[in-house]
Amino acid sequence: MTTHLEESLERDIERIRTNVREMAGLAERALKDGVKALVEKDRQLAYAVILRDSYVDEKEKEIDRLCLEFLIRQTPVAGTLRFVYSTIRINLELERVGDYAEAIARQVLRLYSQPAVAQVPTEGILELASLAIPALHDATDAFFQQDAELARKTIAVEPTVDLLFSRLQADLYGLFHDDKIPFEVMDPLMNVGRRLERVSDQARNISLEVLYMCTGEYAKHSGSEAFRVLFVDEHNSCLSQMAEAIARSLNQPKFIFNSAGIEPRPIDSVTLDYMKEKGFDLSRTTPKALFQVPYIDHYQVLVTFAKDVVKAMPQHPAKMIFLEWTVADPSRVKGRPEEVRAAYDTAFDFMHSQVRDLVDAVLGNKMSDSPRRLP
Repeated sequence: MTTHLEESLERDIERIRTNVREMAGLAERALKDGVKALVEKDRQLAYAVILRDSYVDEKEKEIDRLCLEFLIRQTPVAGTLRFVYSTIRINLELERVGDYAEAIARQVLRLYSQPAVAQVPTEGILELASLAIPALHDATDAFFQQDAELARKTIAVEPTVDLLFSRLQADLYGLFHDDKIPFEVMDPLMNVGRRLERVSDQARNISLEVLYMCTGEYAKHSGSEAFRVLFVDEHNSCLSQMAEAIARSLNQPKFIFNSAGIEPRPIDSVTLDYMKEKGFDLSRTTPKALFQVPYIDHYQVLVTFAKDVVKAMPQHPAKMIFLEWTVADPSRVKGRPEEVRAAYDTAFDFMHSQVRDLVDAVLGNKMSDSPRRLP
């Protein structure tokens, strides 16, 4: 026979689960409608997604309130405490998914607000959505069913979504380079793909919380043992790409270097030629935005070449160190070939020196000669 306290506990847990189920349903529906609005050129549906985002926000507040009341009233321990803790974390992840769905809808409006939009290539978007949205559904199902095995299977989907997004980027940039689609079409599609890729990240995070709830073990985020440095400029088309290439050439196994841009654009052709002459082939490198950087909250240092990078950051890790490297962007220099070359040499030498000094400081000693000698 169950006691009054046990009945009260189960009733409160079920109330929380019901609200999370409703919120997950709202977020999943918003994603599906956003993709549908893109494919069917349905601006009315896109507006509906944006307007309905307030429901997700209100539900997030309601779940927060229920969880806090539960902690105070029930003083849970062990598995019950893990449940409420995981619910609070999952609630935040679902709210972010709602934000991504709203952002997708806004990109749809941006895309179809133009007077005469030609054929929009949506195949890659649909392929991404066919994995990312079901992953979110499976992650929340794993929570409701307390299914650790389903959570593990859902986590395994994320790398595939990352690969699909990389392929989508390459395809869209290829179409743009071949003048088959304008920038006004490429950029919104890239943003939609980026949000869908982030949805798979949230599904992974939810699945990790489910594993913690079910087993009591919190899976360590991959890559947190390495020292991560992110180079960011406006377009990820010159300075940040040069810095990343130089840093990677130092072959430091304890470091992970990456680069991104606030509004990514194809790498400047002069930059490609210059770096190739220096021994760096960037021809197959795809510029990316901050949203595409995996595990951005694990980066310890952000090096910026542009003013508004901090504001553009999707997350603001408390322990991240922000550094500003002041050097002229050589891709913007106009003049005689020798003047342009001098600008590139100045930027290259500056970053070569700065990168080595930064790595030395982290390692706590002077680096020995790199296995690869820079020209």
